[in-house]
Amino acid sequence: MKIRLAFALAALLPLMVACKAQDGTADTVAPAAPATTEPAAAPEAAAPANTPAESTAAPADAAASTPVPAQARLVGPEPVAGTDYIAIDGGQPFQPATGKVEVAEIFGSVCPACARFQPQVSSWKAGLPADVNFVYVPAVFGGVWDNYARAFYAAETLGVQEKTHDALYAAIHIEQTLKGERGQDSVDDIAGFYAKHGVNGKTFADTMGSFAVAAKVNRAKQFAQRSKITGTPSLIVNGKYLVKGQSYDDMLRIADHLIARERAANAK
Repeated sequence: MKIRLAFALAALLPLMVACKAQDGTADTVAPAAPATTEPAAAPEAAAPANTPAESTAAPADAAASTPVPAQARLVGPEPVAGTDYIAIDGGQPFQPATGKVEVAEIFGSVCPACARFQPQVSSWKAGLPADVNFVYVPAVFGGVWDNYARAFYAAETLGVQEKTHDALYAAIHIEQTLKGERGQDSVDDIAGFYAKHGVNGKTFADTMGSFAVAAKVNRAKQFAQRSKITGTPSLIVNGKYLVKGQSYDDMLRIADHLIARERAANAK
């Protein structure tokens, strides 16, 4: 089932490049231009500087491929500040852990680009060293994005986030049993999805509305603002670096180098 979901998500909307915050909501950036040109701009808005063009090299079944250890993926030149990444002034990891390097993906379940990125990043994170901590941070851009951010933390609280992460993307973008940005999913609609995965619907809805979940959503929003993201998916390494890159492959290549830099610093 996981392999079938990964294949479906990898094949999803191959020309989508990014989702972005605009006027409190999220819009989809226009399709990428050919690889030899700069990414095309969305109508009346430039494509975010930190959001890459679609990777043309990623295999459709990336999530099912054998994970490659991080050290073996250190290819290409060292990343250049301002070009390959942005240094975040006073940046801190989202969930600091002693001796660990954190990689945070700021994502949106309703974002088509994040759905396209998911199989690739899932395979990539499976090969990360044991001292690297990967965390998902839901984007809070207003509207339906906020409901799904609350759903993420409700699922985490109830212990079903990991097993439903890919399935939620599929429900929104492949099966279209949830509307995502095509409409307005109610709390009950979202709870109904999780009820199919073994969680009591009322319990899930109540958890979405809880003070504890609201506090986590607010913290995620502050982290994204502090990290100066302009779109999703975004990768933040150790709270210090906002990864840029020209494609999803390039984003992960740059992240590998920045991870190695932080691991070396920790070893001193």
